[in-house]
Amino acid sequence: MSRDFTYFVIFAEMRTGSNLLESNLNELAGLSCYGEAYNPHFIGYPSRGDICGFTQNMREADPLKLLDVIRQKTAGLPGFRYFHDHDPRVLDHILADPSCAKIILTRNPVDSFVSWKIAAQTGQWKLTNMKHQKSAQVRFDATEFDQRLARLQAFQRKLLKGLQTTGQTAFYIGYDDLKDIEVLNGLADFLGVEARLERVSEKLKKQNPGALRDKVVNYDEMEASLSRIDLFDLNRTPNFEPRRHAVVPTYIAAATAPVLFMPVKGGPTQGIEQWLADLDGVAPGDLISGFTQKSLRQWKRRHPGHRSFTVLRHPVERLHAAFSEAILSTGPGSFGEIRSNLRQHYKLPIPKGAPGPDYDAAAHRAAFLAFAEFVKANLNGQTSIRVDPLWASQSQVIKGLASFGHPDLLLREDQLEQGLRQLSEQAGTSCPSYAPPPTGYPVALSAIYDGAIEAAVREAYQRDYMMFGFSTWA
Repeated sequence: MSRDFTYFVIFAEMRTGSNLLESNLNELAGLSCYGEAYNPHFIGYPSRGDICGFTQNMREADPLKLLDVIRQKTAGLPGFRYFHDHDPRVLDHILADPSCAKIILTRNPVDSFVSWKIAAQTGQWKLTNMKHQKSAQVRFDATEFDQRLARLQAFQRKLLKGLQTTGQTAFYIGYDDLKDIEVLNGLADFLGVEARLERVSEKLKKQNPGALRDKVVNYDEMEASLSRIDLFDLNRTPNFEPRRHAVVPTYIAAATAPVLFMPVKGGPTQGIEQWLADLDGVAPGDLISGFTQKSLRQWKRRHPGHRSFTVLRHPVERLHAAFSEAILSTGPGSFGEIRSNLRQHYKLPIPKGAPGPDYDAAAHRAAFLAFAEFVKANLNGQTSIRVDPLWASQSQVIKGLASFGHPDLLLREDQLEQGLRQLSEQAGTSCPSYAPPPTGYPVALSAIYDGAIEAAVREAYQRDYMMFGFSTWA
């Protein structure tokens, strides 16, 4: 494909994530995006009066001249965002111009519409700090939505026809891909620049990460007005987590038996390791680990009839383990920098050092609840702290496992004896007894668990509860 582009355009709409996409593109050397260059109410951004010295009045007099100006005065490849209601005088020229790289950004139109209504009600169109987040519930107006959808569909049809009749192609990107660094770097390749992102921009936060039912006061009426057909995937749980890949080096195989364990961090890995060792009567140190994709393929070829498995842990128990081992603890394996950040900037009520005698169940419950609230925001892309695999949703981790090879069995920790027997029967091995790994946490989960904790964890892991059918922990 030719990369002889002299500028680019992002075809998008309000509340589709175009600000986030622009923010990421501007992180790449060789790219400069100038906002909404053809917005009829301003030029570029509401707070600016010109682009490269070219004013709004000059643009009104000669809109195509602006294209020449940004190409002449930009070192690298310039671009801008264009919505369906922007200056129509330039659209046909842009569409027909093969030197213009086309990026088409789309989002579920119901999500976009509700987000637009919330932003209009709160006056908050961007969010850079979750402390300033504003939320609201809005009323769905079926007539207003139908009119808006018709306009957007007409615009998309015009773009498609323009590309088809001129023999061009565009780079299509969805709202849910805006946190996928591989997709963003693929876009950089499409644009013909050598620079690549090492991390996704954290300047902008997602403003309304909850489910649609929580945002729309007349949700049932909205659902009925859409002809009871879930064309827009209304009932899904939003998922803003970074996509994960198979971490093959963490896989563990039995010493002799054709059994492979694919761990989910935060699960009962230590207990499973001992069970795998007991399969062949060896020590845990004799298990096979440190796989590469090549060596794992070789292991599978050498073990016909092999079975692989992973273990699901209840979200409450898993999050409590992550909190106790990595955040509350100050010992080996704990996350010191994240711990300090959570104390200073997220006001997590935990001791500066290791918990002392005065750290009781009440203090532990308050701290764990606060951590669950942080994790909810973290999984929704609203914090600057990484989504660590230790508390990433199990549905996302298992989707990553499947990117290289699906586990044969998903076992549940509360039914491990039954699950391990079935696994052993399929693999043709005996089944040793399973002993849960010891915890030794300062405060046991059973000492603090109640309905509030269950509700907080369920809010953070809605997708896991829905996908795997978890009930309450106790």
